[in-house]
Amino acid sequence: MGSLTCLTDPTAVLVIDASAVINLNASGYAKEIFTALPNRIAVTNIVPKELETGRGRGRKDAAQLDELVAAGLVEIVQLDEKAEWYFEQLVVGPAATTLDDGEAGTIAYAVSKEATAVIDERKATRICGERFPTLRVGCTADIFAHEQVQHSLGATLLADALFSALYRGRMRVLPRHIDWVVGLIGRNRAALCVSLPNTVRLALPKD
Repeated sequence: MGSLTCLTDPTAVLVIDASAVINLNASGYAKEIFTALPNRIAVTNIVPKELETGRGRGRKDAAQLDELVAAGLVEIVQLDEKAEWYFEQLVVGPAATTLDDGEAGTIAYAVSKEATAVIDERKATRICGERFPTLRVGCTADIFAHEQVQHSLGATLLADALFSALYRGRMRVLPRHIDWVVGLIGRNRAALCVSLPNTVRLALPKD
């Protein structure tokens, strides 16, 4: 069996989207996870602006990101001219072929810097495959599955963190991670996670 995660290059910059920030915050172990990762972690300056919109609804993600930045675990980066060109290609056009600003900024920065984009939306992943076939694209589940994150948290805390990201953050899981996720958190808890596909949840027997 190969690695559970595609994040196998410790020298690659991981550029994470707002959804990944939300999922990791929801896990309750964002600081521990980012500390365990060997990679430099970046978010574009668009992500804090997206998270700020949640403050009025009582969401704490913007404040939690501020703490991660203050701790030196996450770096806020700006799009340069090259990245701005890619960004424009991703936000202008028909809805089926364009993305929101946050996802577009994450991908544009990753492409311009030969970094790894961490996104969870299937549409964004599809567009990356079509337009940037050499770009390394991961998702939040890849971060949880990282060997050093697993080692740092241990099986019990990792399972609790993953369940919280699914249940509270409504983290999306790609097909390649479904069996691992269900096996780790257990079928009873997996059945409670509405972000998992119905075909998976409804077919789960009790533990």
